[in-house]
Amino acid sequence: MALTRDFKETVVERVQRDPAFAKAMLDEAATLFLNGEPDTARVILRDLVNATVGFETLAHVTDKNSKSLHRMLSATGNPTMDNLAAIFSAVRKSLNVKLRVRADRAA
Repeated sequence: MALTRDFKETVVERVQRDPAFAKAMLDEAATLFLNGEPDTARVILRDLVNATVGFETLAHVTDKNSKSLHRMLSATGNPTMDNLAAIFSAVRKSLNVKLRVRADRAA
């Protein structure tokens, strides 16, 4: 089932008024990528781009076509690691956060 426009607008509004929520979305996208769930991670990252830097600005920053970026961040997209790193970097900078990887050891 496709997400409704209302849901997408709700995410954008929440990200814009709640920096902690935006940071949590970025953390979740990174965690999902690292834990082998790239499809969901791309969709979360796409919502975050829409709510923060926007695809036109992201296209300028990454020197990529906006439509290509949309495809990369679709559930079936296949961005290269370089493109993914550039996208994470642009969103991270817009949120003024640093990402840090911490490994939890399984018992």
